[in-house]
Amino acid sequence: MHVKAKRIAVLGLLLAIAVIMIVLSGTIEMSTLFFLAGASFCVGIAIREYGVQMGIAFLIASVILGFLLAPNKLYCITYSVMALYILLSEMVWNGVSKSLRIKNPIKVFSILKYVIFNILYIPLILIAPKLVYQGEINIWILVAVIVGGQIGLFLFDKVYCYFQSQIWGKFRKSLE
Repeated sequence: MHVKAKRIAVLGLLLAIAVIMIVLSGTIEMSTLFFLAGASFCVGIAIREYGVQMGIAFLIASVILGFLLAPNKLYCITYSVMALYILLSEMVWNGVSKSLRIKNPIKVFSILKYVIFNILYIPLILIAPKLVYQGEINIWILVAVIVGGQIGLFLFDKVYCYFQSQIWGKFRKSLE
């Protein structure tokens, strides 16, 4: 009984941190992506600590609370996509790492992460480019936005891996 109460308490605090970061992203405009990325990292923590099902529940709860509490709903959409990317990439890692038939799981995982990102990102850019770029949209701007997204993914992924291994890896010892 005590273990479940501790899990719920930790996830509740993590949810509060994620929602505060979503709200701060709309309040402190200069650090929008920083706060949204930090909030989405909380989904990764939930998955790694308590499993994919709890991660999905955490994602749903944080999106609902974000839409209810955040002043800028567009940032909630951005957060949702970033958090969904982390959820899907963690699920892919769980599958790839357990597969005995894959000879180079890190390479396969890296390729699949870029596939997941592009499945989420490119349709968004093609359907609603004004969400990313407010000016006149031509083919060169569209290509630049897509290439910029790939660079952004590379940076986001590196920061997420660093956060999980270095920062959360040290902090999680206080949970035990």
